[in-house]
Amino acid sequence: MYRLGTMERKGRLAFVPARLGPGVVGGAEAVLREMAAGLAHRGWDVDVLTTCARDHFTWENVFAPGVEELDGMTVRRFPAVVSTPRRERAELNAAIVARAPLTIEQQHRWMNDDVRVPDLFHHLLEEADHYRAIVFAPYLFWLTFACGQLAPERTILMPCLHDEPEAYLDLYRPLFAGSRGLWFLSNPERDLAQRIFPQLAARDVIGSGVHVPARYDADGFRRRHGIEGRFVFYAGRREGGKNWNGLLDAFARATSRGLEGLSLVTCGVGEVDPPEVIAGRVVDLGYLADDERDNAFAAADAYVQPSAYESFSRTMMEAWLAGTLVIANGASAVARWHCERSRAGLVYDDDLELEECLRFVAEQPAAARSLASPGRAYVLDNYTWDSVLDRVEQSLDEWTAAP
Repeated sequence: MYRLGTMERKGRLAFVPARLGPGVVGGAEAVLREMAAGLAHRGWDVDVLTTCARDHFTWENVFAPGVEELDGMTVRRFPAVVSTPRRERAELNAAIVARAPLTIEQQHRWMNDDVRVPDLFHHLLEEADHYRAIVFAPYLFWLTFACGQLAPERTILMPCLHDEPEAYLDLYRPLFAGSRGLWFLSNPERDLAQRIFPQLAARDVIGSGVHVPARYDADGFRRRHGIEGRFVFYAGRREGGKNWNGLLDAFARATSRGLEGLSLVTCGVGEVDPPEVIAGRVVDLGYLADDERDNAFAAADAYVQPSAYESFSRTMMEAWLAGTLVIANGASAVARWHCERSRAGLVYDDDLELEECLRFVAEQPAAARSLASPGRAYVLDNYTWDSVLDRVEQSLDEWTAAP
């Protein structure tokens, strides 16, 4: 360690999320932001290198480029550049989803026919040697793929890996094999990486820290948003990759077969667009501040996690902290793993099983609340930020050289 004034410092780190700022919704972005702030408070000099974009579909530059100080960190924003019509990417996407073989040239054309951040790339070309480690997440974007290979001996990849077609592309192999180390958020995510990639860099399962609210205001949440009656909750990105439409369709079918007593309340970003049969039972609250979202978890009868693509699922932890039952898609090995370890959730494998879970919540609310009760201890025992940052610092000490 070295001294800056009277404060002992541990070294300089860079964290590279694709997006950061008000209104940004995304698990990887939230983990990196909170991890970076936590390490800054522990005596690390932290730069956050990110884009000016808020939305990961349009990549429109919403935030101003430049430098600002935020929560003990130096945030440097660089313009996102989308200079192609992305038609070739769309065509190649179809082939990737179909698991059709692509040449390495086609894979690189797919990667480059999307958002790029050349000014950030050039910043790291000049500054990489000044960082003890450079942390990237998630693996999927050009920002991680291109910049993560500039200084592989200093790169730590937090891939946020899912069992998705893109993960099997050959162009990602150098990133997973050549980085200084890999941080996984769960055991199933690590196991998936070991199945997909023939060679892996050094790796640790660090988990994700979760903020523990000091209090909840469930009744106030209901009053502020005019919500009457019982409801199940979904928070996050309303998009195909999160199986949002699948949840809407399943809820509509359950309603048509007589499910009563529950509404579906949601917050986040993306279009909601419910089927007409349930339009009056779906409440969209848009983007909520963190504390109000916590209140929503406490007010809900259950939290539904419909996504098959999860590397950790912070929203499941937030539900359990609030004492709320989790109903999770069993196609996600991570969600199933958490439910089995915590014994505080229900897992469904098809729409009929999801309907049965919803009926259980509607008809036996006391039993549902009791089933959820071990969840809070599970989160506190495994995923406080103090324990996660301890694991992070241990990895940094093992993998990187102190200044």
